[in-house]
Amino acid sequence: MILTKRLLIFTALLITGFNTFATEPDWSAYAEVLKSVSQGTKNNVKLALVDYQALKANGKLEAACQQITKFPTKNLANKDERLAFYINAYNILALKTVVGHWPLDSIKDVGSLISPVWGKTAGSIDGNNVSLDDIENKTLRPLDEPRIHFAIVCASVSCPDLLDTPYTAAKINSQLDEQAKKFLANADKGLHVDKESIHVSKIFDWFGKDFKAVGGVEAFIRQYRTDLPKLPIKEDINYDWDVNGISAKN
Repeated sequence: MILTKRLLIFTALLITGFNTFATEPDWSAYAEVLKSVSQGTKNNVKLALVDYQALKANGKLEAACQQITKFPTKNLANKDERLAFYINAYNILALKTVVGHWPLDSIKDVGSLISPVWGKTAGSIDGNNVSLDDIENKTLRPLDEPRIHFAIVCASVSCPDLLDTPYTAAKINSQLDEQAKKFLANADKGLHVDKESIHVSKIFDWFGKDFKAVGGVEAFIRQYRTDLPKLPIKEDINYDWDVNGISAKN
């Protein structure tokens, strides 16, 4: 009898321990949101298109927002868990920003020159209001992982594509590699070559210093594109800020 009670107590402690140390949210609601994303073309650019009208109608995005609002980030135990959580959080809140103002032609329409959208409250984490700028520049960039720039998606045509599954700590490195390769293989917005130069996204210009830890922009690019000729790199591909879905004007 005593042995049975001890076994029950031990089992209960194990279950409690597993729940306590479950350090990532259940991303199932976000996985449902991502079903509204499909491959397509807009403004002659191949990209992952979001059905914002469907997201506005079906309510699935609100459940994903609750996942990040209610999760205590103190439970994130390491860098990989923080990367996965905050990349997902950024992407969810960027989607929320667009859906909350739909229809619109560009996420930048939510803000203004004086008060850009990036600094506006996008949601709540740990009971604190956060902006997209907070997540990107105060949380993610200090983690010294330049591949985040191919994972966070600012809801625009020239942004990297949304990954079709949520990021997780267990897969974060392979997922970030996949995103970097995919972006640099997209001639419409990531990289293309002509006779004189290798042209790449302005992302490499805006965030160039983030790549210093991995040898610089050129070293990073050539790591993923070993086929490139010995030509100078120009960070000058036009950045299209049209929303990465069906525009209101359409």
